Amino acid sequence: MSFDRRPFSQGDLNMLVTAHERLVEGRPGGRRLVLKFVDLNGLDLSGRNLAEADFTGCALENAKLAGARLNGAVLFCCDLRGADFTGANLVRADLRGACLRGASLMGADLTRADFREGILAVPHATRGLATVRHETRQGIADGATFAGATLDGIHFDGVTAFKADFSDCSMRGATLKGANLKDANLSGAMLEDATVEGANLSGARLTGAILTGVAVERATTNRADMTGALRAPTHDALSRADSLAERALDANAWAESGGTFGAPAVFDGEDLRPLGDRLAKLKLPGLSAKHACLAGMDLRGVGLQGAGLEGADLRGCDLRGADLRGARLNGVLLNKADLRGANLGALPIGRDRLLPVMLVEASLRYARLEGAVLDAARLDGADVSGARIDATALSADQRLAIDAGQVPRAA
Repeated sequence: MSFDRRPFSQGDLNMLVTAHERLVEGRPGGRRLVLKFVDLNGLDLSGRNLAEADFTGCALENAKLAGARLNGAVLFCCDLRGADFTGANLVRADLRGACLRGASLMGADLTRADFREGILAVPHATRGLATVRHETRQGIADGATFAGATLDGIHFDGVTAFKADFSDCSMRGATLKGANLKDANLSGAMLEDATVEGANLSGARLTGAILTGVAVERATTNRADMTGALRAPTHDALSRADSLAERALDANAWAESGGTFGAPAVFDGEDLRPLGDRLAKLKLPGLSAKHACLAGMDLRGVGLQGAGLEGADLRGCDLRGADLRGARLNGVLLNKADLRGANLGALPIGRDRLLPVMLVEASLRYARLEGAVLDAARLDGADVSGARIDATALSADQRLAIDAGQVPRAA
């Protein structure tokens, strides 16, 4: 950055932040935080409520903002190099022209954030607004870590993110026109309907990424690795959608009639994505969908007691309130899935007999599990890196079963 900023102390900042929090929370004595062209390098704002605060042109290099609420905040043309935004809320934040080189945004929510180019009016050091020069700032995120972040609907046009880490991110509907993503890690990223026209994806790692509705041929992709990438459902899968939906309704009738009508559904190996939200709230106990693809589906409130979903792809699924008691989920992919309030407890199957949920070797990276019932679930070798879950919901045996370094913490 090419101009001087006045330094600010942690104590002075704390007083202003407290007044801002009073405003946001509707308490007396509140005042909006507006700090422009201020040196806040290295200061600690972790967990603070900074919604709608204005930091235009500030320096926040190596600042601590983990878990902070910055929804709607203005970080226009800020120096955010090396800043820690882990788990922060940056929904609709204005990050135009900001420099995020080397910053950590793991698990942050950046839905509809704006990273595009910014034009900054810089006042003269001594003459103030009497003499103003304009500087154009490109959005920079080279080497930044966005792993597990939510970047749905972001404006990333023309941003440079060389060697940035977007693994397991949700980037649905993101606009990445002309972005430089050379050598970036996009493995497992969910890019449904993202726009990549003119983007540089040379050498990018897109292994296992979800590329439904993405015109990758409009981007530069030489040396890009797309091994195992998930593309749009085939014509055959689309043509089978209605018959599969009928099977699901038949299974729901079987459940509601106590087995008098219909039969449990068998969807092994099927691509169920064309069904959209047609399975939500259905009762599908005993469903068999081994190695099926359900990525991104709306499965809220679905009844899947005792279901066999071994090896299925459930990445990004909405499973809020789902009943998964006794389900077999060994090897399943649940990265970025929303399981808030889901029941993954044991299923009674007879006198003094309980069938636990099996999540052996399952991947739950960056999944949301707040309020989920997990008693007796088998988690041997499960990957829960970045998952949001109350660690007190796990027994000592469950914690031991999870690989070292992957015991989750509450968000």
